[in-house]
Amino acid sequence: MIMLSVMVVIAGAINLNTIRVSEFRVEVPRRNARIDSLRIAFVADLHLQRNTHLGFVEQFVRKVNALQPDLMLYGGDMLEGDSDNESTEAIESALRSVQATYGAFGVLGNHEFYGGGNETRIFFQKAGIPILCDTVVRIDSSFYLAGRYDQRFRNRKTIHELLENVPFDLPVILMDHRPTELQEVSRTAVDVQFSGHTHNGQLFPINLITRCVYELSWGYKKIGNTHFFVTSGLRLWGPPVKTAGKSEIMLVEVHFE
Repeated sequence: MIMLSVMVVIAGAINLNTIRVSEFRVEVPRRNARIDSLRIAFVADLHLQRNTHLGFVEQFVRKVNALQPDLMLYGGDMLEGDSDNESTEAIESALRSVQATYGAFGVLGNHEFYGGGNETRIFFQKAGIPILCDTVVRIDSSFYLAGRYDQRFRNRKTIHELLENVPFDLPVILMDHRPTELQEVSRTAVDVQFSGHTHNGQLFPINLITRCVYELSWGYKKIGNTHFFVTSGLRLWGPPVKTAGKSEIMLVEVHFE
């Protein structure tokens, strides 16, 4: 039993530190988009902190750049606690070296609300990641990118309030840290939504519980005309072991038909 426990912990640690790419392809209405497709790299739940190894962040950057994404998206819970320490500057520099045609964007997760708000804003600014807080941006006259506050923010807009001034002449991509309003979002003009938060349970058998709690706790599901993606996260929260899920970059090819 002791040997089995040791083997599980070792395998979980290796699983945590091995970044894998999950690839998907979906089709959405073109509307008036000027481009034929969009290659999106998506991660969430990095939980960067004092003991995060710079080598892991650099491994992530190398893998993302090798994928040659058009758009880099961060789905929240990037920071964990104090973001002003000896490794912060090196991590910010590494994240700035991510290369994507339309740049990188992110949203806040629940863990960003636990830390200092000003430090969080400074970190994202130095890392070159604009944060979308209940806002929508139009990119290259080809698609809309929307980002929601996490549910922990009491005054966050409803999905209908967020999209009320969007003319829907272009495809709409949405980031929401938690995958908790899928049915409601599916009744809007959102074409693709990206979420994280669940970690796919992170530890067995917690992944079985998350499957009961969330309509989609990991992977891909189409509801109505909306494509939903939930990542198992790039890193973790708590013990440095993953026995459920994987350290994941999602690569989604969105084709405008």
